[in-house]
Amino acid sequence: MVVTAAVLAGGGWAVQQAAGSSAATAPDSQTLWIALGSMAAVGLVVGLVVAGRVSPLATFLPSMVLLAWTVVYALDVNRALSFIPAEPSMHQLVREAGAGVRTLLTTGVFALLGVALFIPVLMPSRWSRRDDDLDEEYETTPESSYY
Repeated sequence: MVVTAAVLAGGGWAVQQAAGSSAATAPDSQTLWIALGSMAAVGLVVGLVVAGRVSPLATFLPSMVLLAWTVVYALDVNRALSFIPAEPSMHQLVREAGAGVRTLLTTGVFALLGVALFIPVLMPSRWSRRDDDLDEEYETTPESSYY
């Protein structure tokens, strides 16, 4: 759930801030550095979950959310975009993250991330217990034998 929130909220906000509120105005230097740092933090979280040996559900849940949203977008654009918060009553940060999410969804970045997060689920080593090597019983041999 942390990865899903990081990609949707953090990634969406960072993309919106880096791109500027409109194409005509470039972001100032401080905002750009904060946005790039947020993108790096989201990338770090995703990379740790993909490369680390954590539960396979840590990558399965966000991959299914991103891939399902991409499929909905491919089938019905208006319905997929209606899930993005854009109401004036929403907090400004949520609306900015929503605008970035719209960019990530419409450009196919969510499909790319969804597939990248799904690949570790297919690895059998993710589904095995971590302490399988320690489960072997230690055999004691009599002192008089050589083997």
